[in-house]
Amino acid sequence: MQTSISVRHGELQPGDQPLIEDKVAKLRRLFDRVNAIEVIIDLKDLDHPWVEIKVSAEHANDCVASADSTTVLSALDLALPKIEQQLRKLKEKLTGHRAVSHKHIDSPLESD
Repeated sequence: MQTSISVRHGELQPGDQPLIEDKVAKLRRLFDRVNAIEVIIDLKDLDHPWVEIKVSAEHANDCVASADSTTVLSALDLALPKIEQQLRKLKEKLTGHRAVSHKHIDSPLESD
């Protein structure tokens, strides 16, 4: 899995990049088919940094979530639940909608 973090209009604090990588790497446990994760951090407005997370998975459209807050890490913490929800929904869509075989369908004759 490929993870990339890019920062616009500034630089991150010294310890923030490894922390962001650790938090984003946990998305892999939700959906095994994740190919790449891209985190874009915009520091144009220092009072409200903006974070966008893009997740690319095979055989699916990209999932995108963004948030802004007072710090970069709090904005990341706001965007992570959004992307997690999208990945759960995507996984449900790809794996959960299988047809039920005729053996598992209850017939009204058997219940009498």
